[in-house]
Amino acid sequence: METDCTRGEAPVNHAPIGPIGPLAALPAGTRLLHIGPHKTGTTAIQGALFAARDKFPRHGVEFPATTRHPMEAALAACARPAMMGDTLPTEKHWTRLLKQVEATGSRTSVISSEFFADAPDDETAARIVRQLGGDRVHVLVTLRPIVRIMPSQWQQYVQNGLRMGYEDWLDHMLRKAPYEKPNPSFWHRHRHDRLVERWSRAVGTDRITVIVVDDRDRDGLLRTFEALLGLPEKLLQPVPDAANRSLTLAETEMLRKLNVEFRGNGLPDELYSKLIRNGAVMHMKNTCSPAAGDVKIRTPDWAVEAAARIGAEMVARIDAMGVRVVGDPALLSAVPEQPKPATGEARIAPEVAAHALYGALAAAAAAPVRHTAEAKARAVHQTSSKELVRVLGRRCLKRLRRR
Repeated sequence: METDCTRGEAPVNHAPIGPIGPLAALPAGTRLLHIGPHKTGTTAIQGALFAARDKFPRHGVEFPATTRHPMEAALAACARPAMMGDTLPTEKHWTRLLKQVEATGSRTSVISSEFFADAPDDETAARIVRQLGGDRVHVLVTLRPIVRIMPSQWQQYVQNGLRMGYEDWLDHMLRKAPYEKPNPSFWHRHRHDRLVERWSRAVGTDRITVIVVDDRDRDGLLRTFEALLGLPEKLLQPVPDAANRSLTLAETEMLRKLNVEFRGNGLPDELYSKLIRNGAVMHMKNTCSPAAGDVKIRTPDWAVEAAARIGAEMVARIDAMGVRVVGDPALLSAVPEQPKPATGEARIAPEVAAHALYGALAAAAAAPVRHTAEAKARAVHQTSSKELVRVLGRRCLKRLRRR
């Protein structure tokens, strides 16, 4: 199926429109819970909400979280693990957020985390709604076409240690039932009809809104949040965030091959978190912008067609639920224009590799490693490279833990 979004027209700009006209604000005192899922504009909206939070009270709205994204609280509420090597969130993170929400009293409040989409079952979703205020909670789901989500989600999984190439990963996600390996979270998050159905059972179909994100309308999501919260138009503004940009194909492949080496040498997960994800990758993102000639991650035609068919199934099921849908549901099953096949090999620029290496070294330098008796026992040239990597990894990790 083709829609206007495949033709490359100029972005559209319009006021948010609901199924029966202009979008009305939610009742005063609503606790708006935005559950994502991932890769649907969540970071952009969280940044805009956090930047404008001091202006909200004069309009009867509160942003109760003390950080842009209360990720630890959402992970704890859903009993989900942290990212590879990160500290496991505890119940205190969720309890703290609940107290902050309770402190908003009778005012409208907004909480946003894509990790709420990871709630494993109906019971967890119902408990989250109950603890946040029961009948006062309105759930907001933002959706994008699966075909646009797949490359972004794959490279995000690589940033969390995935070693599988893109086409192999697509084969597992789309062709190999039960479609749960290597990332069972993918379809739990992105089988959007089941996600909406799961949360509808927690709040009722009259207290859930689905927003179909239109990538042509860059500010459309901000305007929709303003309308739902009863905020003045253009109060929410985009906040640049280089750290959230997607990796290029070459960057992702470099990291994926590093993941293979990292796992093959049996290094601890905490070291990956400190030196790779929050060292090398973060510094590379913050200092290097994708170049015009970089090879883009391209989804093969068979996977695009499969994603479009799944999108059409999801649209039909969501429509049958009777929930409010803002935006054009046809976008979820559209076949977007694909990047042209690369004429050359994806290669990482020397300066990009240097920035990544520097990021890892800077993270290690923040926790210098002292020589130990173990280091003096044998000369370096007498130690195999594989064992040497393990020893260095253990030493770095011990120092990091002390800090």
